[in-house]
Amino acid sequence: MKIRTVQAYIKKEFTELVRTKLIYLVYLIPTMILILFGYGIRLEVTHARVLLIDNDASKLSAELIGKFEHSKYFTPTLSHMSEQKALRLMKQAKIDAIVIIPSSFEKRLLHGQISEMGIFVDGSFPMRALTIQSYLEGTILKAAQDIGARMGLKPKIAINQRTLFNQAMRDEDAIVPGLIGLVLLVAPALLSALLIVKEKEKGTIFNFYASPLSKSEFLAAKLIPVFLLHSINIFVLFILALYIFEVPFRGSFFLYWVASELYVLISLSIGLLISIITKRQIVAVVLTVIVTVIPGFLYSGILMPISSMKGESYIEAHLFPVMYYNHIIYDTFLIGQGFASQKNILYLAILVGFFLLYFLIGTLLLKKEMR
Repeated sequence: MKIRTVQAYIKKEFTELVRTKLIYLVYLIPTMILILFGYGIRLEVTHARVLLIDNDASKLSAELIGKFEHSKYFTPTLSHMSEQKALRLMKQAKIDAIVIIPSSFEKRLLHGQISEMGIFVDGSFPMRALTIQSYLEGTILKAAQDIGARMGLKPKIAINQRTLFNQAMRDEDAIVPGLIGLVLLVAPALLSALLIVKEKEKGTIFNFYASPLSKSEFLAAKLIPVFLLHSINIFVLFILALYIFEVPFRGSFFLYWVASELYVLISLSIGLLISIITKRQIVAVVLTVIVTVIPGFLYSGILMPISSMKGESYIEAHLFPVMYYNHIIYDTFLIGQGFASQKNILYLAILVGFFLLYFLIGTLLLKKEMR
């Protein structure tokens, strides 16, 4: 390897990044994405607007209504309006759910009979609707259990529930680790996508054509400066997750660091590959956004667990490195198995394979001549 020539190229890349002010984007974009999406994405449903129609006006119906009034998940409104008028309010998006207590509610319960209640939920957003429905059913069943206990009816089943890994059920704990995978996929790829195509537009690529530098040495000289800069982002994002979003860290920091360095190399290789096959910077940027942002959201496990996917979507998820990296990240932050997990070791090996594959393809596609 021609060490001095490679060093000269590396120095040139650092100088160019400082001169064009792109060095500021190295740290600005990841921080903005993490903060904006970390506070902006919310999966938990709170203060759902629930209209309670009490046609019974009894002591037990009032007790049931009280369960809704003392919950952070609902903003209840008590009314005696008709069902048709309530449905019109839902069509106007003024309420999220309707709970109808029948007129014979207390009487049937006291006689040990089944009392049917009506529940309508706005299903415009299915995930939100299912969550609200679960909250409503849980609240009603809890009220029924309390009423039954007071009436001397012992429940046949007692549930002792514990939530593991995210005991507080915080959105930040579920979202922020996954966002690190998205950030470290998008930001390095965007920057490296401009490295070679920029030289094509300016004509400075002819310096490489005329130099004794090999293709692999040229690509390494392009990767190293951006890799070193984004390696600092690994620690910046870690600090933001711990001290800004207060996400717990239960695993191996060494595993987090090794996996993140490999992942940055993969992201840079994706950007370089795009930079090699394109001729214009705007095309390189658009293509990089499509290749990184869409898989970063759909197949990272942020919004939907990979295990819940079926068919083609499950296969596609395994074709992108973000799934493997995010599994390791969620382990280091929330679970803490570390190197004791064979799956973590396997996924590390797969990440190495992704980097070697992308770098090899880039080396093969890069031509040291005019086309």
